[in-house]
Amino acid sequence: MTHPSTDAAVAADKEAFRAFLRDHNLPATAQRLAIADVVLGTDRHLSAEEVATELRSRGASAGTATVYRTLDVLVRSGLVVERDFGEGFKRYEASRGVPHHEHLLCTVCGRVTEFRDERLERMTTLLAEAHDFSRQRHRLVIYGLCGDCRRGRLSGTARGS
Repeated sequence: MTHPSTDAAVAADKEAFRAFLRDHNLPATAQRLAIADVVLGTDRHLSAEEVATELRSRGASAGTATVYRTLDVLVRSGLVVERDFGEGFKRYEASRGVPHHEHLLCTVCGRVTEFRDERLERMTTLLAEAHDFSRQRHRLVIYGLCGDCRRGRLSGTARGS
């Protein structure tokens, strides 16, 4: 599952981030805006390290602390969602009104694949009700091997996509 990252949607998100910074009396520094551009402009689930690497590849740079602080501000703004897949680091994805979805995580290359299945949504409700439980939300991450890794076609560029 990929989310639309049209130029218009990304531009709107970037403007919303500028407004958030303004409303919270935070400076809209070139570094913050470059970090926002990286995270808001992709459908991938990026780690802070991958954000810093992407910044460098674009000819920009920011210290590790700046990357983490800016990611925190992006999460507080509601424009970015923080994901913890138990890998020892967090990943970040643009929220962009994304409906609830689940994740498949390849334990070899780190590829994250999103999926949504209405049967699973119904099943979680049924399971909760069967145990006299009022379901509010759930999270599912399936760990295993993606097709490329299973077939031995590991690609170093697949990490985090």
